[in-house]
Amino acid sequence: MTRPDPAKHAAAQTLDEPAREANALARKLGLDPYDVQYWVVDHDEMNELIAYDGFQTRYPHWRWGMKYEKQRKQTQFLGGKAFEIVNNDDPSNAFLQVSNDLADQKAVITHVEGHADFFNNNQWFGLFADGEGPDAAAMLERHADRVASFLSDPEIGRESVERFIDTVLTIEDNIEYRRAFDRDAEGGDPDALAETLASLGVSEEVRDEVFTETWLDDIAAVDDSVQFPETPEYDLLAFLRDHGQAYDEDAEKAAAFEDWQRELLELLRREAYYFAPQRTTKVMNEGWAAYWESMMMGEEAFAGDDEFLSYADHQARVLNSPGFNPYKLGKELWEYVENRANRRAVLEHLLRVDGVTWRNFHDTVDTADVVDTLAPPAAVAAVAPDELDAVESLPDAYVDWQGLAAAREREIDVQRYPWKLFTYEGLAHRHYSLAKPQYRGFLGRVTRDELESVSRYLFDTARYASVEAALADVPVTAGWDRMYSVRESHNDVTFVDEFLTQEFVDANEYFAYEFSQTRGDFRATSTDAADVKRKLLLRFTNLGKPTIAVYDANHENRGELLLGHEYNGVMLDREQAEATLQRVFELWGRPVVLHTITKRVTDSERKRARRNDREPEPEEVGVALRYDGESVSHAELDWETVEHLAADDLDYDTKPDEWL
Repeated sequence: MTRPDPAKHAAAQTLDEPAREANALARKLGLDPYDVQYWVVDHDEMNELIAYDGFQTRYPHWRWGMKYEKQRKQTQFLGGKAFEIVNNDDPSNAFLQVSNDLADQKAVITHVEGHADFFNNNQWFGLFADGEGPDAAAMLERHADRVASFLSDPEIGRESVERFIDTVLTIEDNIEYRRAFDRDAEGGDPDALAETLASLGVSEEVRDEVFTETWLDDIAAVDDSVQFPETPEYDLLAFLRDHGQAYDEDAEKAAAFEDWQRELLELLRREAYYFAPQRTTKVMNEGWAAYWESMMMGEEAFAGDDEFLSYADHQARVLNSPGFNPYKLGKELWEYVENRANRRAVLEHLLRVDGVTWRNFHDTVDTADVVDTLAPPAAVAAVAPDELDAVESLPDAYVDWQGLAAAREREIDVQRYPWKLFTYEGLAHRHYSLAKPQYRGFLGRVTRDELESVSRYLFDTARYASVEAALADVPVTAGWDRMYSVRESHNDVTFVDEFLTQEFVDANEYFAYEFSQTRGDFRATSTDAADVKRKLLLRFTNLGKPTIAVYDANHENRGELLLGHEYNGVMLDREQAEATLQRVFELWGRPVVLHTITKRVTDSERKRARRNDREPEPEEVGVALRYDGESVSHAELDWETVEHLAADDLDYDTKPDEWL
């Protein structure tokens, strides 16, 4: 029996109150997180959890050991530290490293509450949960047990199972993550199969030799002249589950999947769908958690006076880490969403003041005075235990009367937990973004175009006699309300597309860059928002992976599988594409063809570009890669054959090489 770890036990004891109070504060701020179970683990256990994607049990496979070693060596030789890991589950489980000091533990707890809220409320996570909590730990444990049973079955063989898992994992991202998870894993109706066979007059001998059940279902459902599938199928895992076959090396032909293979393919598909939302919302989710962590730890003083410097150092290291940083980008975008919504609410009221129009706004309105007027009242901004009467004099909508009564009875430590005296509306005014020092100029930076746009869509025609009267009606919750609305419906692609504006790019000093083939290095090329957005959207679209779809399951009437790469200016890595085709062959049982588009630059064009100090202009050509079980062949295609695969309105020619 393992003896309890005294260090873990002591750490857990100190975290009971912070965890409870962080959850209470999060709910006061309007968050609605899953319940969170906190666990304290040591350094080695943390590495194991990271390798297992935040869960304690996964199916047996060598990939977890590889991820564990990578994480261990990264920590050991490259520095850095994993402070926590949290999973999307109901309840969520969060694992905190025992070596964290109390300031770090509080920081990760507040960060986790933000994640748990995002898991619970973002619709992209709901696509897998089907309206209920995901219960992911139980699902993954069932999967682990099932795979273990396959591995231990002498009639299957461990090597066969591991080989099959390796094959499926090469295409695990080829799912239709934009649709709700389809849980039908049966691959057809057995009764319908019997009826189809009877109508065709097929003998048992021929059926067993030639036909598979799923193939017959599909052939019976469509006319011979209709391509199958009729439209591109993006859930490659589901398509192969229902219509694929294993390649029998001994017989040198396709053979129907065994039951364990079809079940294992579906098991891995379910896990791919479960983890997909975490990748499609990485910027939003991390930025959301970082925003509320900063709010609770810094602005609500959840970090004590003796802990704040340690916390500030922790946050600075996270937000300023080099390379692509989803924490920084996400937090800045959420702050912009808040500021822009608050500014619009103010403008909608000021533009209804007599004598104020979008044309004379900057001449008639002193935005500095407006911000001063909207700043939180002294009784909201700072609470003293001996000045509770000032809190009582605030508008009723701002005061948590039960909390105020408890504070009068000394049941609440007002200095530590002033937020307990306020409602959501009161806290929204307490943290009103436009009045914060770093954003005081945000209202004044409004452009004439935005003023005209707001004015054009003013549906409320009631007028105000003065600026003061208009400001009295401004909803101080507008910024947070908008954030919660965006949190529900967006993913990273739509989030960046809508909110990464020129104003945001200029304020936060973002820029686009490209690899110069002429000079052989990377260069900053643009500060235009459209260019910056292109770079980011390419990273996020389709989980940052090439978009591959099934176009024809009977290519050239030979039973070959035709895949199409939907080209957006970025070429496939030819070596990886060829290796993947060989794996797909094992799941189709017959030759596999991939149509794609590649770029070709002639030596003469490259020389001309270098002489003229410009980038070479490549020619785009269609290419077919075909694997027949023995070798990969290449053939050039007419442009008409691949034109439908090319994006019409995107130009990603400047994609850096390491992003391919």
